[in-house]
Amino acid sequence: MGEMLENSSVPLFIVFILLFILLLIVVLMRKSGTAALIWNEIIREKVTNFIMNQSKEQRILNFVLQNAVRGDPCSVMDTIDKYCSQKEWAMNVGNEKGLILDKTVEEANPSVALELGTYCGYSAVRISRLLKAGARLLTVEFNPEFAAIAKQMIEFAGVQDKVKLLEGPSEEIIPQLKKKYEVDTLDFVFLDHWKDRYTPDTILLQECNLLRKGSILLADNIIFPGAPDFLNYVRKSPHFKCTNYPSHLEYMQVEDAMEKAVFLG
Repeated sequence: MGEMLENSSVPLFIVFILLFILLLIVVLMRKSGTAALIWNEIIREKVTNFIMNQSKEQRILNFVLQNAVRGDPCSVMDTIDKYCSQKEWAMNVGNEKGLILDKTVEEANPSVALELGTYCGYSAVRISRLLKAGARLLTVEFNPEFAAIAKQMIEFAGVQDKVKLLEGPSEEIIPQLKKKYEVDTLDFVFLDHWKDRYTPDTILLQECNLLRKGSILLADNIIFPGAPDFLNYVRKSPHFKCTNYPSHLEYMQVEDAMEKAVFLG
């Protein structure tokens, strides 16, 4: 009898260990952005992709197609936010920082806007719904799979007439903006792509004379994952006036912020 109890305690012990590990992961996710991203982007996403044989981005699109109202940008945004807050985390700007983005776009009132980092099209939909008649948004995405998802998302939201999706690396597309895409200067730029591209692409925008006095740059994720080189560059430059907007990482309580940099000429 004692031997039976001893043998049965082994799996029970393993269950307690697994429960403890799971609890530890949950606690770390609440306090650590790195732990949360490791869980969401590496462990959970890879396992789910394998089981369902489709990408997270495709699942987000499918959820929108099934639950949002076609031609309604706000419905598309709300549906993406619902999926990413309740089902699977994703790197959209999100609803909290989205309000900062809205306010900045309204302040800039752009005729021509540029987004670096389209991902699934969430922020492209968010920005374009606020554009005045005749204004346009150019959005750049390096990943062809993301670009294909974003194109469908933008069309479903009904903002395709205001948005032009440019596929390729930002360092190649930015120098083409004037001649190939007939851009004189940019009124608003949203930086939300690779963080190590924030500074070189800002410099490239200046070198290509794409910024005018009063052009507004808004950079996401400057705390997490972080863009210290960009902050150092714009805050020390006499050509920019900066404002910091504390916030949280999308769909989490992890500290993050956005940085607005107004070009002074």
